[in-house]
Amino acid sequence: MTADMVTVSSVSKSYARRGGFLGLRKEDHLVVRDVTLSIAEGETLGLVGESGSGKSTLARMILGLVKPTSGSIHVDGVEVGGSETRALRRQMQPVFQDPTAALDPRMRVLDLITEPLVIHRESGTKIANADLRARARELMIAVGLDESALGRFPHEFSGGQRQRINIARALALRPKFLVLDEPVSALDVSVGAQIVNLLRTLQREHGLTYLFISHSMPLVRYLSTRIAVMQQGRIVEMGEAEELCSQPREAYTRQLLAATPELPAA
Repeated sequence: MTADMVTVSSVSKSYARRGGFLGLRKEDHLVVRDVTLSIAEGETLGLVGESGSGKSTLARMILGLVKPTSGSIHVDGVEVGGSETRALRRQMQPVFQDPTAALDPRMRVLDLITEPLVIHRESGTKIANADLRARARELMIAVGLDESALGRFPHEFSGGQRQRINIARALALRPKFLVLDEPVSALDVSVGAQIVNLLRTLQREHGLTYLFISHSMPLVRYLSTRIAVMQQGRIVEMGEAEELCSQPREAYTRQLLAATPELPAA
């Protein structure tokens, strides 16, 4: 029986906002509502829903970037937000929607990819430049880019190439778990298909666990083992990918399935 890499237990997130006459009364705006889910080691859980459904807020709570209002989250047996969170950050990495925004335009690819190794190195230790370059070369090959890219800047690459660099950076620390938050929505369809196939290959080769977030149900169906459908901060339906897509119970799920075309073959 495969162990759970991620467990989310009754997690909610609310933000205070002004309401009422002249904005004098404070109201709680509930963004995520009592979400419980798990992700087994080596699987991909697809999280799908329209914009504003709470997907990205939940992802940021799992990554420890946002603190839940209530509930708890554990990754690889460690509570997110607890005393061991810093060490846990090596085990989980994000790949966000916009690869251009994720990459410092002033840094060369070599420095972008190896920066996590430098930041997370043990106190008092130094990593040799030759070792950093060797690791960067290895990562370039893994994402389908040439070593010659290491001396260039992000603006010299296409959007798809920048996302490959972003993925290489996320893999630098050899994490077990990646949060993929709309990683292809800023790319055209054919390039996005190539990135999705790259993600499948990397998962198979490195035994990775994914949380894959998208508003596109066909895309989530293609990559995911199981799918969780999120609407207005709640998980309204969850199940095996093929079964959920072929026999959806909720009208909202059927609406998402009908809203986007099938992913083309790469």
